Amino acid sequence: MSGHSHWSTIKRKKGAADAKKGAVFTRLAREIAMAARRGGGDPSMNVSLALAIERARANNMPKDSIERAIKRGTGEDKSEAELIETTYEGYLGRGIVAIIECVTENRNRTVAELRHILTRAGGDLSESGTASWQFERKAVYSIKSDGKNFDKVFEAALEAGADDVTEEDGYIEVIGAPETFKAIGESLKRFNIKPEEAGIQMIPKQEVELDTNEAISILRIVEALEDSDDVQNVYTNLKVTEEALAMLEEE
Repeated sequence: MSGHSHWSTIKRKKGAADAKKGAVFTRLAREIAMAARRGGGDPSMNVSLALAIERARANNMPKDSIERAIKRGTGEDKSEAELIETTYEGYLGRGIVAIIECVTENRNRTVAELRHILTRAGGDLSESGTASWQFERKAVYSIKSDGKNFDKVFEAALEAGADDVTEEDGYIEVIGAPETFKAIGESLKRFNIKPEEAGIQMIPKQEVELDTNEAISILRIVEALEDSDDVQNVYTNLKVTEEALAMLEEE
């Protein structure tokens, strides 16, 4: 399993306990809104929306807030400022680059905050295209291994045209081309397999391994970026080792 998956694992363990509830609700509401914008407001027909709603409920987000976020995404609720999806690229130092996916109401505010976080850590925003060529867009489904038959998941993924299925750290991960995202979701549903996470992610073509202390410094920058209300996802080409994760978990 690649480094981005290890980082996802530690984020699951650290969870929302590290974040302020208001910030969590803001991020979840935007995730719901964007999922509804892309795939419609019916969670039974939109796996990304269904998973976003589940995460919101797990964090005790009020029902009316969830419904308002769905309506904002579908365009039924025009009372709030328009949400803008935007992606930035940056240097984190030591040969590590990042793709930073944001959802914001104010691009200028977002750029200023990202630049502040990065420059304070010795990095900076970069021109469009300087980092993205080092990544591939992939459909990714993460499924808890508990009680799951790997062969069954593999069969469902293969039927839908997935490229790879791996299992590690208590999760089965299905990866495919972006255009297979819907087909994979429908196939898993037919096999009664429920994913914990699903989405289109940026996967590094080649990862860079640093010594443990340098890797932890980079992961702290990633955490600082992810703490921004406007940031939805951060992808890097850092190879995240078990040793670095263990030390980070101890903090």
